[in-house]
Amino acid sequence: MAEFLQILISGLSAGSIYALAAVGFTLLWQASQTINFAQGEFVMLPAFFVLVFTVKMGLPMSIAIVLALFLSVLLLGALFKKLIVEPMLSHGVLPLVIATIALGLLMKEMVKEFYSPLGQPFPGLFPHDVMSILGAKISVADFANFVIAMGTIIILQLFLSRTRTGRCMQATAQNPEVAKILGVDIKRMVMYTFLINGALAAIASVLITPIYLAKFSNGEVLGLVAFIAAIVGGFNQIRGALVGGLLIGVIDNLSAAYVSAEYRQAVPMLLLIFIIMVRPQGLLGTTEGRTV
Repeated sequence: MAEFLQILISGLSAGSIYALAAVGFTLLWQASQTINFAQGEFVMLPAFFVLVFTVKMGLPMSIAIVLALFLSVLLLGALFKKLIVEPMLSHGVLPLVIATIALGLLMKEMVKEFYSPLGQPFPGLFPHDVMSILGAKISVADFANFVIAMGTIIILQLFLSRTRTGRCMQATAQNPEVAKILGVDIKRMVMYTFLINGALAAIASVLITPIYLAKFSNGEVLGLVAFIAAIVGGFNQIRGALVGGLLIGVIDNLSAAYVSAEYRQAVPMLLLIFIIMVRPQGLLGTTEGRTV
């Protein structure tokens, strides 16, 4: 029982970080019908911002994280929308999808070329101590990662539901034409969504990179898992992305422990296929109708 609880909490910790990236997929889709296939690289890159500030420039870790968060919001939020999404969106979804795939490849190769092709150690934010919960030895880092990731998503949900700006963002996502008639600045609300996605990517990056090292290829796995989590939970629901991320994190850990570590990457794909066959809109998603 103690071993199962330990595996479960570790899976929830990883799953909550996957959920941060999955929520980014959901937010961009709701706001502008944008599917960002560079989302994995968006999570990979901020860790290298931190390494540049700490290793190359000698700045303290706390300042480096703040600067990396600012750069992520600016580059992965504002500039991504202005330079990639706005020019391509008028040509349809497919050209935008191709553009984000190309952007992800470019980001990956730039990190590989200008920083290092080798995995880099990334300083952990929390001590390596363990604590006992019902007899299970739980890593302090796992517990802290779970609390921070879940806290971030809860704060985001409260912002969207309890503030005027958040409600305007939701109105823009649900029906932009009506929102515009009611006086909502549609372009500003969509921009806020992209800025939030940049911040979520940075938070996910500093939480998960100490586990996997900082590698230029991290985005391949993180992007795929986050995309699957968003689909499994429901691509048009933040809570669906949260549930999908947690579910995949737990299933991944359980399959590695009780089935085989060799096939753990196949389990999310099998779950995705099952969900698409049984409930295409996702566990908590709603069916959408769009004019084509």
